[in-house]
Amino acid sequence: MIKLGIIREGKVPPDKRVPLSPQQCVEVEKKYPAVKIKVQSSEIRAFKDEEYAKLGIEVTDDITDCDIIIGVKEVNIEDLIPNKKFLFFSHTFKKQPYNRDLLNAIIQKNIQLIDYEVMTEKNGRRLIGFGRYAGIVGCYNGFLTYGLKTNTYNLKPANQCEDRKEMEGELSKVKLPAGTKVVLTGKGRVGKGAREIMKLVDIQEVSPEDYLSKEFDHAVFTHIDVQHYNERKTDGGFDKAEFYDDPSIYKSSFDKYLSISDMYIACHYWDSKAPFLFTREDVKTNDSLKVVADISCDIDGPVASTIRPSKISDPIYGYNPASESEDDFAKDNVIAVMAVDNLPCELPKDASQDFGGELINNIFDSLFVEDTEGIIYRASETTLDGTLNEPYKYLEAYLAGKE
Repeated sequence: MIKLGIIREGKVPPDKRVPLSPQQCVEVEKKYPAVKIKVQSSEIRAFKDEEYAKLGIEVTDDITDCDIIIGVKEVNIEDLIPNKKFLFFSHTFKKQPYNRDLLNAIIQKNIQLIDYEVMTEKNGRRLIGFGRYAGIVGCYNGFLTYGLKTNTYNLKPANQCEDRKEMEGELSKVKLPAGTKVVLTGKGRVGKGAREIMKLVDIQEVSPEDYLSKEFDHAVFTHIDVQHYNERKTDGGFDKAEFYDDPSIYKSSFDKYLSISDMYIACHYWDSKAPFLFTREDVKTNDSLKVVADISCDIDGPVASTIRPSKISDPIYGYNPASESEDDFAKDNVIAVMAVDNLPCELPKDASQDFGGELINNIFDSLFVEDTEGIIYRASETTLDGTLNEPYKYLEAYLAGKE
């Protein structure tokens, strides 16, 4: 028998998401008869303890007898249980300094850390994450911000909606002025999530070429990828393989889109070696841009107006291009910026169910039966022997505080 424990989320501010909904727990036990699930009691989950208990899932304070423990966010050091397998987002594989102590504690306690963020196919494609719901909620927030900035309509904040269905119902209020132009970057999970919202708004998709060259008497958007807004410094050309291999030899050509856009929705993945999409200087002369919904949320990076993250409770701030500083977003010539960095938390039930579905469909066979594709091996940063797993030996200096 494999005992699987769902740990109580301990991060502050609290996160209401869970890796498995009550119904999904039942589904897992039915699909894998050798697995028995325990849920650590919690007052903050989007799904209540009673909802699990009602379906026959054991709810308890003590999960120390579980073999595998799963959560969502980083587990507090004091909540780590020695000699167990843990699955959560640890935010350590990029050598994040704020979680060095956590990874050291994991090693000291002989814990096998299996990190969601590095669960991939052999080709590197990620198998699981909350990116889709970041795109869904972030795009919705973009339209919410646009309504407030232009004083044309008001949407209910996503976190005040009961679920995604209620949130999507709010979109019928969106009324975009004729000729409104919206540009969307990124075609991964986040970008695809954003497109789900775009389909529910009265806005027409057009090609990048038409977006740049034509005028429209209705609202339009275009969805672009790296080849559309980067060009080789020497000759203006583009080669995708070359760009991913060495983005430093490219420069941004994004301003041709930004200079004619009313709203920009940023869903791209950005490499620190790649050029910024637009700089503070670029936006000084832009008199069309009203809203930036930066779902990617790289601070002081590729999107110049994103000078800090914002909070779910206060999602919008203003960026004044002239002063290069924060200002009242309602003012003329000030860009309204939505840069919430934990967007899926606004729809915790829907986001959790989506995530749990990916666990069941993409991960649990490898975790509970046999890791034939090496998914668990590649995602294991540490071993039960208290060492770094071979693919993560590069973290040794980081753990020692030397980098």
